[in-house]
Parts: sequence; C-alpha cells; structure tokens
Amino acid sequence: MKLDTQLLADVTAFLNIEADILDNKDYLQWLELWLESGLYIVPVDHNATDYANSLNVAYDDHEMRILRIERLTSGYAVSTQLSEKTVRTTSRFRILDDVDGLVRVRCAYSLYENNKNGIRCYPANLQFKLVRDGDSFKIAEKIVKIMNSSQYLTTVSYLF
Repeated sequence: MKLDTQLLADVTAFLNIEADILDNKDYLQWLELWLESGLYIVPVDHNATDYANSLNVAYDDHEMRILRIERLTSGYAVSTQLSEKTVRTTSRFRILDDVDGLVRVRCAYSLYENNKNGIRCYPANLQFKLVRDGDSFKIAEKIVKIMNSSQYLTTVSYLF
C-alpha cells in the first residue's frame, strides 16, 4: 500500500483534535465530530467482531452518546462529581484503507487520569472509521480496545 502522507497528516490532526476536545471536556463539540449513525464501542473481548452481540463496556449510538454526555455533565452520577483531569496521547497512526471516502485507521492511545489515588493509565488500541466531510472528517465508528478491559474498571468519569 502506497503511503499517502497528506491523508495521514489530516487523519492524525483530526484524531489529535478529538483527544484535545475530550481532555477539555468540550462534549458538545465532541458530539459534532460524529455521524448521527456512528457507533462508539468499548468492547470487553478484543477478539470480538460482532459488537452488537458481544459484551461491551460501551456500545453507544447517537442517542446513547447524548445520554452519556448528559450523565457526565449533570453532576448527578457519583462518578462525575469530582470529574478528574485527563491527558490523552495518540501515536502510531496507520491508515488501513481509504475506499470511497471511508478511511479506516488504527492508532495507539493512552489515557492518563489524575485522581485522589494518583495517576492511572489506560493504554488502548483505537480503531476508527472516518468519513470525509469537506476538508475534515466525521466519525462513523470508534472502537476502543482497552488493554485491561476484561478486568475491573473503577469508576470511570470520562469518555475513552
């Protein structure tokens, strides 16, 4: 596969913006990055391919993403009352394919959270399906494969 460095740069910039938006808790802007038909998936089983019929930490369509944002911003959920600072890093971007305006990309990801017990890190592999939207993209699918997703995840007050 020939490397399209401009596409790689555009995708990298878009996904770094998504991480920055989440770190700054600008959830309404994050929702605008999505296609309405998009899916946000955090599977438990990294080998699963049929996410609709598998156990997931999250399997959010448009409506569920909105409800999750409302829960994160309402202050009613115990896990969000002391919403902690986070830092997300993304690296090792790889364009898997680019067909008919749909770009599939995979990258490495780490989410660092500072809480009362110290700093926690959640390393993961991300997979995206991005649809071209003018000079940018919309997220059609985001799959977050957290390394320890099959273990106990303590109170999570953020999106991965």
